[in-house]
Amino acid sequence: MGSALSCRGGTDVIARTVAVALEKELGQTLVIENKPGGGTSIGAAAVANAAPKGYVLGTADSGTLAYNPSLYKKLTYDPATFTYIGGLARFPLVLVVAADSPYQTMDELIEAAKKEPGKLAASSAGAGSPHHLALERFKQTVGIDALHVPYKGAAPALQDLMGKRVDFMFADLGLSLSNIQAGKVRVLAAAVPERLSNVLPDVPTMAELGVPGFVAYAWQGLVGPAGLPEEVVGKVSADLQKVLASEEVKEKIHAMGVEVMPMTAEEFKAYSDKEREDWAKVIEAGNITLD
Repeated sequence: MGSALSCRGGTDVIARTVAVALEKELGQTLVIENKPGGGTSIGAAAVANAAPKGYVLGTADSGTLAYNPSLYKKLTYDPATFTYIGGLARFPLVLVVAADSPYQTMDELIEAAKKEPGKLAASSAGAGSPHHLALERFKQTVGIDALHVPYKGAAPALQDLMGKRVDFMFADLGLSLSNIQAGKVRVLAAAVPERLSNVLPDVPTMAELGVPGFVAYAWQGLVGPAGLPEEVVGKVSADLQKVLASEEVKEKIHAMGVEVMPMTAEEFKAYSDKEREDWAKVIEAGNITLD
């Protein structure tokens, strides 16, 4: 195997962390090649169009595999045709406000939003991003109206939250953890099944606060072009799971506020298919389109 393509710039650090360890298992040099743009479609198409020999693989994220089919009328690739290899990592999303925000709890935030519909503003990393779609699911689930303010990336969205130019946002823990620990951002709830005991043990989950079943992650995994030989898939998938189980890799990824997401090829495909189905409902209900 000669190269792995990172389909989205934001996944690069995870791809590089895993690739270093995976090289040792595979006995092959891995070259990380970023192909950003087009809502990840440029990188995804490069993987989809590669020869199915195992020399080109790609890190595909939740946008590539779950959101884009509903966000775009036309795509340059079909997520159903990829060869799924395994899960890599997932980024917990947390509901946050500025440290000195008047909203001390999620209930207070919801109450304020219901009292004056459309007045509160929420930032995101951009239209169609995991942060935006988590916001849409939240609005639909708890029955509030809030102004969505998209930014060109999660960093400026978080910066304006801290500057109180917006009222709240769903932030990925990987980006926001240092500001949370520094006391610049307050977390009201975590959109995960169980508390983030290793980093935010005192933060309740959405379910604990009366919003059952509300889970939102940004995530990524490894895919290849259609028709990859079974022996290639089996080898890479097994080695990938071994790498993700190593304490060294887990510690590096957890230190970023990210969770490892080891899955077999079959598990990762089933997970992606289910996510694509679930988020399609949110996107349709929110009438969100990017073309």
